[in-house]
Amino acid sequence: MPTVVAALKVGDAAPAFTLPDQEGKQHSLSDEKGKWVLIYFYPKDDTPGCTTEACTLRDRFEGFKKIKAVVFGVSADSVKSHGSFAKKFKLPFPLLADESKQMIQAYGAFGEKNFMGKKYMGIFRSSVLINPQGKIAKIYERVKPDQHAEEVLNDLAAMGA
Repeated sequence: MPTVVAALKVGDAAPAFTLPDQEGKQHSLSDEKGKWVLIYFYPKDDTPGCTTEACTLRDRFEGFKKIKAVVFGVSADSVKSHGSFAKKFKLPFPLLADESKQMIQAYGAFGEKNFMGKKYMGIFRSSVLINPQGKIAKIYERVKPDQHAEEVLNDLAAMGA
């Protein structure tokens, strides 16, 4: 499997984006200057691993709020699909709809996957942590859905957030 975020490395400026969330509200990275930002990429709304990851982030969301860190979930699902998913699981953070996959590709979270011997193009379950200066602080290439929130909070604490 190719490196998830091949084009980006720690210290690079995070690629700009403006995308709608589950309510159609536009979000831009530039609006979050001065804050830590976690962008987590996931394959599909309301599927087992994606639901586990989203709910684990939801359950630990107070930890992110306490340090004023922003969390964005991103997939290629529609605004409507995100709306249903966020409502069903009471997700307190924006899910950004990148149906064109332009942002997903800019962050290197899209490419060839292999499942049970079948190769196909898809979204890698990966995350990027962006520091308050808009630079990439950490890249998570192989996210474990049930442990990711804790891992990021520990990293933020270690980075002095």
